[in-house]
Amino acid sequence: MAGSSFGTIFKLTTWGESHGKALGVVVDGCPAGLPLTEEDIQLYLNRRKPGQSRFATPRKEDDCVEILSGVFEGHTTGTPISMMVPNTSQKSHDYSEIASYYRPGHADYTFDAKYGFRDYRGGGRSSGRETIGRVAAGAIAAKLLKTMGIEVQAYTRSIGPVSIDPAHFDASAILDTPTAMPDREASLQAEKYLEQCMKNLDSAGGVIECRMLHVPAGLGEPVFEKLDASLAKAIMSIGAVKAVEIGDGTLCSQTTGSANNDAFCIRDGQIAKQTNHAGGILGGISDGSPILLRAHIKPTPSIFSSQNTVNKNGEEIQVQIKGRHDPVIVPRAVVVVESMAAITLADALLVNMSSRLDRIMELYQ
Repeated sequence: MAGSSFGTIFKLTTWGESHGKALGVVVDGCPAGLPLTEEDIQLYLNRRKPGQSRFATPRKEDDCVEILSGVFEGHTTGTPISMMVPNTSQKSHDYSEIASYYRPGHADYTFDAKYGFRDYRGGGRSSGRETIGRVAAGAIAAKLLKTMGIEVQAYTRSIGPVSIDPAHFDASAILDTPTAMPDREASLQAEKYLEQCMKNLDSAGGVIECRMLHVPAGLGEPVFEKLDASLAKAIMSIGAVKAVEIGDGTLCSQTTGSANNDAFCIRDGQIAKQTNHAGGILGGISDGSPILLRAHIKPTPSIFSSQNTVNKNGEEIQVQIKGRHDPVIVPRAVVVVESMAAITLADALLVNMSSRLDRIMELYQ
């Protein structure tokens, strides 16, 4: 299978299936000398693991990471960093029935169409558990960025019809609420909405917002490797994401140039912008302003109400999905979006080191 790797210099390759023995990732291109422990990785994995609230799948997995290579005496060595997380709570028999039909909203049919074969146990490579490798790699990327003062923070902006109020923004609530919303009042409203969805044997979607702060100007390329294009690819590669916005996003199509343009000014002796409709990226290159990204997440496709589908014999049937599923993907996907954004920025920083001769000379002289 092609397409399991991402990045140019800071590059990751994820491996494993939802119901296999383990999942993991190999991260190549991380500079030597970065302090790194399994605890650093575990902090990120704990944010996406199942069974943490009534709105997450009851599948109980510790998702304990083991670093197999690339770290010595608490520091990266510059060689590939391999990490593994064992699967310990598989219930593959819950999925044996779906081997004969295609679940609506899942990749069952497209996998069969492409490969003529699929691992039907929880979705195989298309399962949300594949993101374990992304999050482990994202923890490394985020720590690398922090050494340069760059911060990446994602959170739930909305679930269904319930959106946060920026005036009530409380960063501590991202880790405290079951919705990962930075607005405790909005979180309570979203929880009531999700409870109603569960009563209706249904699921919900939402929006994850990600802020990238203190990103220097100059990252990204002007044509095919634009920073916003790279971020969009990274975020769209997450299975549940159906749309990505940068800055004002789709709202820019409803405005005028005079309103949408960000006027430049001098602030604290530096070139800055009076507004940030562009979301921190101009012409595919970071402009030094905060980068703002939104990912639109579809409702969980595995729902317990009856749905129409077809089986492998071409017969139309009705099915009710069994197993353990999240009524909403959004809260657990927050750290996945954060991780992919951090990985993209870390890669862009390393790629950018070769863009100017004067800086190459400064490094080697």
